[in-house]
Parts: sequence; C-alpha cells; structure tokens
Amino acid sequence: MEVLREPGDCPPAPTGSVVTIGAYDGVHLGHRHLIGRVNTLAAELGCASGVVTFDHHPATVVRPESAPKLLTDLDQRLELLASTGIDYTLVIHFDRDRSRESAEDFVSEVLVACLRAQAVVVGHDFHFGYGRRGNVPLMQRMGAELGFDVLGLRLVGDGPGIAPVSSTRIRQLLSDGEVVQAAELLGRAHEVRGRVVHGDRRGADLGFPTANVAIPAEIQLPADGIYAGRFIRPDGEAYPAAISLGTRPTFFDDTEPSVLEAHLLDFDGDLYDERARVSFVARLRDQVRFDSVEGLIAQIESDVHATRRVLAP
Repeated sequence: MEVLREPGDCPPAPTGSVVTIGAYDGVHLGHRHLIGRVNTLAAELGCASGVVTFDHHPATVVRPESAPKLLTDLDQRLELLASTGIDYTLVIHFDRDRSRESAEDFVSEVLVACLRAQAVVVGHDFHFGYGRRGNVPLMQRMGAELGFDVLGLRLVGDGPGIAPVSSTRIRQLLSDGEVVQAAELLGRAHEVRGRVVHGDRRGADLGFPTANVAIPAEIQLPADGIYAGRFIRPDGEAYPAAISLGTRPTFFDDTEPSVLEAHLLDFDGDLYDERARVSFVARLRDQVRFDSVEGLIAQIESDVHATRRVLAP
C-alpha cells in the first residue's frame, strides 16, 4: 500500500480510483466489509483502490471536549489498512481550516482533481464537510455532474437485531472490560502501543517484575482490571503476559492515575525505553484491594496460571 500525504500528493492512477472516506478508527470488520467492496469494484473497473482518511480524528478539532478515545493511532491504522489489500491511503491533515471546507470543495479538490474518482463507496449515513452538510445525496448529485458513481452501503452487523459494527460500539465494550466481544468486532485482539517507562519496581519486589507501558491519553484502554494478553517487542517477538490495568489499590487510593503493567511470562531482560505493543485477549478479574502483601502475591500467582491457560495453543 502506498501512503500519500495531503491532496497535493496524488496517486499515479491514470485510470482513476474507487475510493472510500472516513476516520477508519480501528479498521474493524465493518470497515473491512466496506473496503472489500472498494477493492472488488476497483478490480471490475480496472482502477486503483484507495482510502481517504485523516491524521487527526475530525472530532478532536471540531468538538474536542467530546472527542472519542481512539482505538488505533495513525501508524497502527495505516498498518491495518495495508492489510486490506487497498492500493493507497491518502492521509489528509485535518485542522481548523480543513474543518471549515465546504463539502463541495472537498469533492472537487480531493475526489475529482486529485484522486480522479470513478466511484465512491461510503456508509449510507456518511457526513462530511463544514457543518457535516455533505452526505450521500449531495455526492450523488455531484457525481452525476462530474462523472463518478456513489454507493451508500448499509453498515454490517454481527447478528440479526444487533446494532451495526461500529467504533463507538467497540469503545463501549472496551470501557466495560468486554475485550473478547470487542475482539470479535475488531477481527483481532484490541492492541495499544506505548513506551516502557521506569516505574516504582513494586512488581519486582513482589517477585513478578513488570513492564510499565505509558499509553497516550487519547487511546482507548479497557476498563481497569487484570487481563491475559500479549506483549510484543519492536522485533515482533511476542510474549504471553499477565496485564494489570488500574490504580493498584493495595498500595494506592483510587485518586491515582491508572497504570498499565505487563508481567511477561518466561522473560528475563531489560525493556526500558522500548516501544511496546500490548494486546488484551481475556479479562481475568476486577482489581481487588488485598489486606496483605502475601494475599496479593498468591493472587498474582493465580493470575499467571490463568494467563497460561487462556493463551495455551
């Protein structure tokens, strides 16, 4: 997949493109269904297939006070988009000026002049442009004049009578600690990324050293609790891990910020300053305040055994 930046960096697609537009946060199964239609239609028309997305979620600019947490950072989103088989992704810098751009100007500048769209595939309720005034009917009218087709697709669900697969629904599941259900909609375990930083070494003192991973504030974490998951190092080597996410109530009160600590099973080494990927496979239990350090150690031992069982091949 070729990554393009800004509309001035246009794809070398002499026969035009079939494109889709959106934040694509999470690149979940609903997104993949829609992108699959883009790839299929592009093959039928002999065109390139493309995704138009943004370096910032539009909500962080137009309504920062209520912007959602993100399921993926930009690098992860681009990796996931590349796995869909799309030919290129155009990443548009979204700032205050871009938020004031009319829907008509966006269509003319990006879809027509830059991407030479032959067809545009979006969700049926897609909105864009200043004041969210652009929608599928507007694009269909412009497409009829400018020479491209528009498909507004119904969002896919994961069962009859169930809400469509959406980033919003996945965020809620994660907020509830339902990482298995979230993974079913994502098509993979939820993964967060950050740098391993120095902590207070309480885990090492207890006999269970942990990697303290600093996750950017804008990234969606699951609910506080203990999880079985995986810790992936920069070289791609993955280790099973018992993950603690929360305020560590045995030692601190609930006014402390949540901390993500991963105890890597069968690992002995230095991880400080490494970029880490942490995936959440299953929730083991809630956080609990223990009356003694001995009680906490016994529970951690149980958590490690449970992690091995959950992650066993």
